[in-house]
Amino acid sequence: MGKVKSKNTQPELAVRRLVHSLGYRYRLHVKKLPGTPDIVFAKKKKVIFVNGCFWHRHNCAGGRRLPHTRRKFWHAKLEGNKKRDGYNMGKLKRMGWMVLTIWTCGIDSSGSMKKKVLNFLGR
Repeated sequence: MGKVKSKNTQPELAVRRLVHSLGYRYRLHVKKLPGTPDIVFAKKKKVIFVNGCFWHRHNCAGGRRLPHTRRKFWHAKLEGNKKRDGYNMGKLKRMGWMVLTIWTCGIDSSGSMKKKVLNFLGR
């Protein structure tokens, strides 16, 4: 698990390519914001998180499974991640930011992700 990246992952790169192709410009991994969002649109006060289903406990098949070893450890760790995500999103919203979370299971080529991003960012 030590080789799992937290930045510049394949799903994140796919979302960044999409957002860039739509003509939007953004900042990456702004550490001054709670949760260090993956993509930040400062002028619009909007952020996008690209979350892995396993690591952030999404309600899909990938998010519900646990490793077979050290189950207590993994359950506590992953639930802690989920709790921290909720805290950071609440803090961002109280600061006036709008938040979109894109899950890795939702990254596809069918156009639903593009529609979701366009609805979020607005034209």
